Amino acid sequence: MEDQELAVLLDDLESDRVERKASISDGKKIRQAICAFANDLPNHKKPGVLFVGVNDNGTCASLPITDELLLSLANIRSEGKILPFPVLQVNKRTLNGCELAVIIVQPSEAPPVRFDGRTHIRVGPRRATATPEEERRLNEKRRFRDLPFDLQPLSSTNLDDLNIEFFQQSYLPFTLAPEVLEENQRSLSQQLASVRFITPEPELCPTVLGILVVGKNPRQFIPGHYVQFLRIDGQQLGDPIKDQKEISGSLLDILRVLDELLQVNISTSSDIASQPLEIQQPDYPIAALQQLARNAVMHRSYEQTNAPVKVYWFSDRIEISNPGGLFGQVDRDNFGQGATDYRNPHLAGVMKDLGYVQRFGYGLPLAKRALEKNGNPAPEFIVEDSYIAVIIRKQL
Repeated sequence: MEDQELAVLLDDLESDRVERKASISDGKKIRQAICAFANDLPNHKKPGVLFVGVNDNGTCASLPITDELLLSLANIRSEGKILPFPVLQVNKRTLNGCELAVIIVQPSEAPPVRFDGRTHIRVGPRRATATPEEERRLNEKRRFRDLPFDLQPLSSTNLDDLNIEFFQQSYLPFTLAPEVLEENQRSLSQQLASVRFITPEPELCPTVLGILVVGKNPRQFIPGHYVQFLRIDGQQLGDPIKDQKEISGSLLDILRVLDELLQVNISTSSDIASQPLEIQQPDYPIAALQQLARNAVMHRSYEQTNAPVKVYWFSDRIEISNPGGLFGQVDRDNFGQGATDYRNPHLAGVMKDLGYVQRFGYGLPLAKRALEKNGNPAPEFIVEDSYIAVIIRKQL
């Protein structure tokens, strides 16, 4: 947006496309405003703008606009508190002689957008929490032709293919605030649509996301939705197999069983030389294996492939691979250096809601630190066009 257009919005005290903040001290309200602009309930089809460094009446607050402040605002996009990720830009601008931080928020193509489980909207010049009817309107705005694969409808499925009991009793309490659930008067179809597990009325067709997360038999419709686990008594394929499993079911089933398998296959040695305390030392740190395995499930391609995530446990190393190469802004140069992008952004959001991801973009750094602390070599990554693999070697 040009400075002239921004200056007009800054001076318009009645516009519902604008919010003004004197500082960033109340990060919660800033995130609520971003969420509301992303939902674009009035359907302006134009970006909303948050001016930081200006008072409510439009006068300059004389806030120092530092690089640290700009970085803090930019990090809001991918910290995982607003889902799906908002599309926003953060710039330093000088308008009407006042130095400001300007956050430009684009309308989401996949509303409703939520901050901490609540859907925020603009109602005239003020913010509010969406009513069930307003959420229904946001659902109807969703455009499917431009959506990522995890939100595409599966035309061969219907509501009978979803585990409704699990959805209502186990999943919803993870994703929505308690007071929202208590006041929830929405129908089952509205509840499912609000978390993108089905398309809005009148179609009511389960999405890829819905089948992956709460489907009764996901592999019937998405054949590659499983993890192939092999425990090999040797250092290469072809050596004797000690154990093998195909881990399938819903997303939560897969993640739970995968965690259990990783844990039971770790060997722990005792160092009794360090008396009077005996030191227990695992050959692999469980935290690193969990992060790397979950990353494979989260970032894999589910489209046009029947290949599973593979966890091959050799006598000297573990190899974890997933179908699908690098995605979006991540390339071979910045892979593992903090760059993040998501082939399955809504599946990633579900994994965060369920507690399997603490903060987006932190999986690889956490795994590297855990391996280093345990005395294992650094992980080795193989990046190809059709798959990504990581090799974790035994403790030195």
